[in-house]
Order: sequence, then C-alpha cells, then structure tokens
Amino acid sequence: MNRTTARRPDTASPGEMDSAATTTLAQTIATFESLTPASVCELGRIYAPDARFIDPFNDVRGLAQVQAVFRHMFETLEQPRFVVTGQVVDGDQCFLLWNFHFRFRAFRRDTAQTIAGTSHLRFDTHGRITLHQDYWDAAHGLYQKMPVVGALMRWLRRRANS
Repeated sequence: MNRTTARRPDTASPGEMDSAATTTLAQTIATFESLTPASVCELGRIYAPDARFIDPFNDVRGLAQVQAVFRHMFETLEQPRFVVTGQVVDGDQCFLLWNFHFRFRAFRRDTAQTIAGTSHLRFDTHGRITLHQDYWDAAHGLYQKMPVVGALMRWLRRRANS
C-alpha cells in the first residue's frame, strides 16, 4: 500500500531543509544559549510570526506571546541560561536536549538550580520555528525545589514509594 503524508503548507517537506539544517540549527542553538533580556526582542529571527510555544506552564501562539514567555523567565529567575547538550534533526524538525541553569529570585538565591529537558522544534521553509514544545518534569525540576510545595512533593513521593 502506498501511503502519502499530507503536510501543512507552512512546513518544509522531509529532506527539504537538510542542506540548510546545519546553519539553521546552529543559529537556533546560539540564540537560545546566548539569550538575554535585551535579546528577547530579536527572537523574530528564529521564530515565525505565528509560532506556537508549549511547555508545562504555557501554551501560546504568536511571536509577541513567545517573547512574553521568555521575558517572564528573566523577570522571575536570576541568571537563567540554556546549555544545549544534544540534538537530533529530521527534515523540518529537531529535538534539542538541554540543561536550564538558574537561581530563584524569591528564595534559596544562593543555590544554583538545573533542570534537564528537551525541545521539539518544527521549522517552516524559511528556517523559522513554527512549533516549540518543551518537555521537562515540572514536579521534580521545579515544584520539589520550592519551600512549601517542595516539602509536600517530597512527602508524597516518600508515601508513594513506601
């Protein structure tokens, strides 16, 4: 049986982006790893105008809303930064493995925090991100590190494992 896969008109077909994938991916990784409050306004270089961003706390569409997510990150955390540790590219999409380093502003300011995660990125024919979906464990990566919620999460984990 011959199977044809329909594709959205705003995405590259499999293999179409392969020749530009290395440049696009390098630019994308460099942007994430060097992101600052001042450079959030430049995210339009790597995101399409109608891009969708999804993570455990957000599901937004549009460049302005994606920028708002990153601005909020800088407003609520000290020294947030991403370090990309791996990548897999397949046509018009990729997965990035990363570590997110930060310090809380409100408590435990002297303690460096790290959350491991991955991002699924889908690119349009211009090499801009149309879908950015982050996967990371909010319970272990964030909630468990918070004073009141963290104590409850640790207690629940102990109860579940006993």
